[in-house]
Amino acid sequence: MSDWLNANFSLAGQTAAVTGASRGIGRALAGALAAAGARVALLARNEAAVAEAAATIETAGGEAMALRCDVSQPDEIEAAFEQIGARWGGLDILVNNAGVEQPAASRSVDEVLWDRLIDVNLKGAFFCAQAAARLMGQSDSDGERNAVIVNLCSLTTAVGVPGSAAYGAAKTGLAGLTRALSTEWAGQGIRVNALGPGYFRTDMTEVFYQDADWQARMQAAIPMGRFGELDDLAGPLVFLCSPAARYMTGQVLYIDGGYLASI
Repeated sequence: MSDWLNANFSLAGQTAAVTGASRGIGRALAGALAAAGARVALLARNEAAVAEAAATIETAGGEAMALRCDVSQPDEIEAAFEQIGARWGGLDILVNNAGVEQPAASRSVDEVLWDRLIDVNLKGAFFCAQAAARLMGQSDSDGERNAVIVNLCSLTTAVGVPGSAAYGAAKTGLAGLTRALSTEWAGQGIRVNALGPGYFRTDMTEVFYQDADWQARMQAAIPMGRFGELDDLAGPLVFLCSPAARYMTGQVLYIDGGYLASI
């Protein structure tokens, strides 16, 4: 059994990149990939914070590198992925996690806010995927390889959330991008899937959790009776990135405690 598990779920020898990896979900996902055996490049805008996150992985015995990168800037994306290629020679896994949200009534959303949310959540994910695909090398001798892109969608990919029109549009677009790239790149041995986290308390979502009434209503609406914890995403991510998911592409896997199934 251990040989089977290692062959199907281990990421040993794999090279991964995680965007938005300085804190919250991105940092947790980078740690999960490292724990599964991958060497991990952590990308984020906050240079000091992402360096500290990478150092934590190395302290635990993993291999990591920290790169400052604003994914809304394609030139910064290109520079970051060039550094990954220069150090490690290629890339096997990309996790498009970088995201930003700023709740606002739709009638008050201006072009600046709209562009910011689309640029980070959708445009940035596309250009990171494009840069990653260029680093994902040729197929192994047996015609198969483990080249994977995982995009981070959200519940707004599946349901409407008041005050999140721009964010929901971007994340829904990201689901469409997942499906499009999965079909276009399948013949190149690249699988493209997405995770759809439910309600997780992070720095980005903290504004919602400051409302006690909202917390009570949302927790009551989740069949499992609790909000998500960062560790709840580790297993699903490692699965999607591992050979165990070799026949799975173009899918959005929701991790939401049963929320979507109950509405």
